[in-house]
Amino acid sequence: MKEAPKARRLPINIPNTLTVVRILLTPLFVICLLREMFIPALLVFSFAGISDGLDGFIARYFNQRTVLGAYLDPVADKLLLLSAFICLAILHVIPEWLTVLVISRDVVILIGMVSLKIFDVAVEIKPSMVSKLTTFSQLLTVFVVLLHPVRNGFGPFALTLFWVTAALTVASGLHYTYLGLKFLHADAD
Repeated sequence: MKEAPKARRLPINIPNTLTVVRILLTPLFVICLLREMFIPALLVFSFAGISDGLDGFIARYFNQRTVLGAYLDPVADKLLLLSAFICLAILHVIPEWLTVLVISRDVVILIGMVSLKIFDVAVEIKPSMVSKLTTFSQLLTVFVVLLHPVRNGFGPFALTLFWVTAALTVASGLHYTYLGLKFLHADAD
């Protein structure tokens, strides 16, 4: 008598659906920004932020975590944030140098992850505290400039926020670089 195959938990659940919705909202967000429709862009961005928190809560509270969700959630976050920084820099609402820092950090992290994979170094992907603070400051920066978009006329609060975001972004990139090198060195021993 053959055993029935074990049921696999489908990756289609509420948290993953919310994550896919966030990914699908990114083009709408970009269109709103490029048309300088800042209030609709702010609404889409806010909805995406709320859905991000909600999908994480539901996944943890109702034990609906999936491998797909573990990969899709950070992709959705990065897609939205990088789109926001690029568009806002093109519109001269945030400084270009800040956008370059944000993109560079993510590229460094991606190169590090690919390098670890190439060298077959297994690592558990968990965001550090500095990474969480970086993401928060980047989200806050986008939210604040969408509330009050000023071209090339950054006020003292916005400038302070830009520098704090820049410092956290650099610190986070250096922290992940240190961890990646530490993993590679430990694996070589």
